[in-house]
Amino acid sequence: MHRLAVLTSGGDASGMNAAIRAVVRSAIYRGMEVYGVHQGFAGLLNEELIPMTAGSVADIIHRGGTILQTSRSEEFRTGSGQAKAAALLDQWGISSLVVIGGEGSLKGGHELSKLGVNVIGIPATIDNDVPFTYSIGFDTAVNTVLGAINRLRDTATSHGRIFVIEVMGRECGEIALAAGLAGGAESVLIPEITPDLEQVINKIKQGINRGKLHSIIIVAEGVYPALELKEIIESATDHDTRVTILGHIQRGGTPTGVDRIMASTMGKTAVDLIYEGQRGLMVGGDRNRVYTIPLQGVVQGNRVTDLSMYDMVGMLSI
Repeated sequence: MHRLAVLTSGGDASGMNAAIRAVVRSAIYRGMEVYGVHQGFAGLLNEELIPMTAGSVADIIHRGGTILQTSRSEEFRTGSGQAKAAALLDQWGISSLVVIGGEGSLKGGHELSKLGVNVIGIPATIDNDVPFTYSIGFDTAVNTVLGAINRLRDTATSHGRIFVIEVMGRECGEIALAAGLAGGAESVLIPEITPDLEQVINKIKQGINRGKLHSIIIVAEGVYPALELKEIIESATDHDTRVTILGHIQRGGTPTGVDRIMASTMGKTAVDLIYEGQRGLMVGGDRNRVYTIPLQGVVQGNRVTDLSMYDMVGMLSI
């Protein structure tokens, strides 16, 4: 009987549970034996493996986070740690491992694949920074930010205020861009483009001059200090400005339909690849299709942010 394991690693993302469920039940359907690894690669090194059944993943498709939990492991970053993990999988009779996580987790999976483990990756990160694919959790995070924008706009309009909303995305502006465009923000500050504060101020003044009652500025964390930006805006516009830092609220919550469907399809496809004897791949996809990319290509690639969305935000906020 083919024996495989599944783990989640790195930051949690809504939809991970749906992917776990799909992997476990697809494996059982295929007549495979499946183990869940608790606490990611750290749990693998500590042999925190448990057999999974169809009942193990009941009633989790709608839950955020990950029932297998996740962590980061300094030991696994070393060559000796990776060799130990591969040896432990061999001792357990596990020939295939499904890794659900972001770019760093997939790189870890690739290192194991070079040691003979058949690793199939599934991209899951709210930052959406894995090359060549959309990631599980991104759509839910964007919709969480949109919910906050909608609520803050109500109070901003009532009081004639400007709101600076800080979102996650220290190295990738995908959340800020998508939420800024869908939320009708006046300006979006992202790490891919040097902030132009003069342009931000001019946009706000332009809105004030045509009678607009509020302005929404989205800034990805680390691009510019939100509290400092607030002071600059207030000084330049003489309008009350407030800061909201959404923080880790963006990680949790019930996954959207898009994330549940992507996660289920990717999880099922991962098991199909293992059943077919294919090795060392990541299951990529978007809202309409799934496809495979070699893990080596993924770890060597770079996510290219679609900056046409940035231009669109500026165009539509006139």
